Amino acid sequence: MTDAVQETNRHTIAVLVDNESGVLARVIGLFSGRGYNIESLTVAEVDAAHNLSRITIVTSGTKMIIEQIKNQLRRLVPVHKVHDLTIDGPHVSRELALIKVASTGDKRVEALRIADIFRARAIDSTNESFVFEVVGATDKVDAFIRLMEPLGLVDVSRTGVVAIARGAQPL
Repeated sequence: MTDAVQETNRHTIAVLVDNESGVLARVIGLFSGRGYNIESLTVAEVDAAHNLSRITIVTSGTKMIIEQIKNQLRRLVPVHKVHDLTIDGPHVSRELALIKVASTGDKRVEALRIADIFRARAIDSTNESFVFEVVGATDKVDAFIRLMEPLGLVDVSRTGVVAIARGAQPL
């Protein structure tokens, strides 16, 4: 096999499914049963009239493994559509994180300065702490969190990646 076939890449996969009990468990079971890792997972109802939910999965694998994942997802009964946004064309992806930082004095001022650079919003504040909301690409969120660590990072809550294809076509 060539190096290109063996290369591991990160893929964002969007899956349109029936919004019913047990669907998420089946999708997760597909991954865990075959030893595939889910790096990010988001799920939400997107069409109440048609009872549909969208699952966005970020996973890594070789080209062959990603194709296996997509084919296995397509065979699940409640799955309507599977799109690999990474290879199907341009897409937009974002992640939201709430980051709690406890600091005083110069560290507090530095945390606010860095938050301003990252366009993070302070959505809660006490005399000893902030909760920042940062939205952006996963790399941006990761960088913000790394910079907050020496300034008193206390807690992090992340949504996971949400993504959508660019252009006028639906999933």
